[in-house]
Amino acid sequence: MAAVSRKALVLFAVMCLVWGIPYLLIKVAVSGITPASLVFLRTGIGALLLVPVAIARKEVRPILPAWRWLIAYTVAELAIPWFLLSSAETKLSSSLSGLLVAAVPLFGALLAWITRSEHQLDGRRLAGLGVGFAGVAVLLGFDITGHDLLAVAEIGVCTVGYAVGPMIISRKLSHLPSVGVVAASLALAALVYAPVGIIQLGDSHPTAKVLASAVTLGVVCTALAFVLFFALIAEIGPVRATVIAYFNPAVALVLGVTILGEPLRIGAVLGFALILLGSVLATRRRTARTEGDAAGSAGRAGSVEIESADLR
Repeated sequence: MAAVSRKALVLFAVMCLVWGIPYLLIKVAVSGITPASLVFLRTGIGALLLVPVAIARKEVRPILPAWRWLIAYTVAELAIPWFLLSSAETKLSSSLSGLLVAAVPLFGALLAWITRSEHQLDGRRLAGLGVGFAGVAVLLGFDITGHDLLAVAEIGVCTVGYAVGPMIISRKLSHLPSVGVVAASLALAALVYAPVGIIQLGDSHPTAKVLASAVTLGVVCTALAFVLFFALIAEIGPVRATVIAYFNPAVALVLGVTILGEPLRIGAVLGFALILLGSVLATRRRTARTEGDAAGSAGRAGSVEIESADLR
């Protein structure tokens, strides 16, 4: 296995933080604005920053023929999950939300088998699914009350969307330029949420902290995050880059506990450990790709190759 460069290690560490802090920022933001307004601000800011880049790189025209799948991807990965996650965090802690979203690889493995992209659900993967969903059950048993069930259901739909989105990317959009796909998706989501988001934003009186959280989500956790993620893919390949998904929930847990003062319960630690173990067992391939294959995939004219990663 090829050595990892210092640049790759720095990018990896930064990405773990950048895609681990949205849960904290969402929790702060929804204390002063509605979920619809937050999604509008986040996608709108991200689009304003990335669309000019996509235009300058001539990455808009190539994606137009795939507009149907682009819409499907936007709905599955951005429009529905970002709204439901924001809505859920009006009731759940940011750390618990991040830990529940950690189940995305489990749903991804299950969907891959159901849709026959993985032809075999062997004993190891079955065990991984069992262990992972047992971890979800532990989280729910220790940290959820009856009043939180709707929020948990919202997170559940969110995780399914996060699992479906990368499948659409991998199967239908992987040949298209990456920045163009992301920029177009953000712009579409912003347009959809603009009418309600703007009206509700006008009726609210957000504090500076709330607005700063929303802006940070758009600039750092969306626009900058994607640029850095594609740079990381170029350094270490798409397969290794997606390992970030296993670290994000841990970052969310630490930030929620240390900054927001959210409780750290044994159920959260045990549940996350089980989800992480189950995800590794359920998603690890029997024969790993070679680094040459990964590098080749990453080098295909900047095309999208982010299977298993979440656009948080």
